[in-house]
Amino acid sequence: MKEERPLLFTIKLGLVLSIITVTVFVLSSAFSGYLEIRKSSTPLPVFDETKQVRFVIDPGHGGEDAGAVATDGTLEKDLNLQISSLLTTVLELNGCSVALTRDDDRLLYDHFGDLTDYTGQKKVYDLKNRLKIAEERENSIYVGIHMNKFPSEKYSGLQIYYSTQNDLSHALATDVRAAVVGALQPQNKRQTKPSLGSIYVLDNAKIPAILIECGFLSNGEELELLKNHEYQKKLCITLFSALIKHAS
Repeated sequence: MKEERPLLFTIKLGLVLSIITVTVFVLSSAFSGYLEIRKSSTPLPVFDETKQVRFVIDPGHGGEDAGAVATDGTLEKDLNLQISSLLTTVLELNGCSVALTRDDDRLLYDHFGDLTDYTGQKKVYDLKNRLKIAEERENSIYVGIHMNKFPSEKYSGLQIYYSTQNDLSHALATDVRAAVVGALQPQNKRQTKPSLGSIYVLDNAKIPAILIECGFLSNGEELELLKNHEYQKKLCITLFSALIKHAS
């Protein structure tokens, strides 16, 4: 037994060092894009913690609802979660208060346990609960993350929809679009659009609320970008630079 203890200690030490290494890599990876943009652009606003603004980042779809599906099998729900998780990390690294509606592959219909049987009502309660999660927090800003798809492959570019129930929603959408055009997609001609009865959370949110269609899964070139971690970082830093303005 005495001879096995040094070996056991070595194994445990190796595991601890591995965990530390992975943790450092993830954090540095998420933050590297932020540093690059800071070097090449004007200073970003500083988050004002006294305002106690909380961002609610909502990865669309999940679980049995895959959302749009690309020709190569890429699922919208997975990209939504990847980008939402990274955006949450960037916001938190900069001192922002953030709530992520889901951090795994599931729908949110039973998040509050309203019913014992959700048969035929899963989608309804999923959307209601996303809104409830956003509005139960004071001074919150809702940001839905989705992907687009169209029968024609020629369409591309990020698109932003905003709620008409809160005057700040339009301003927020405008700032996000300006940041995207200025730092990520200079050729993007897509204008922000109000949600007029087509997007449940935006149509019912009393808080500032936008939904971002990050790109088209039906466009092969844009699909590859959306799956690329470096592009995802640039996208999240770009979104952060606009969102932070409304909490400063």
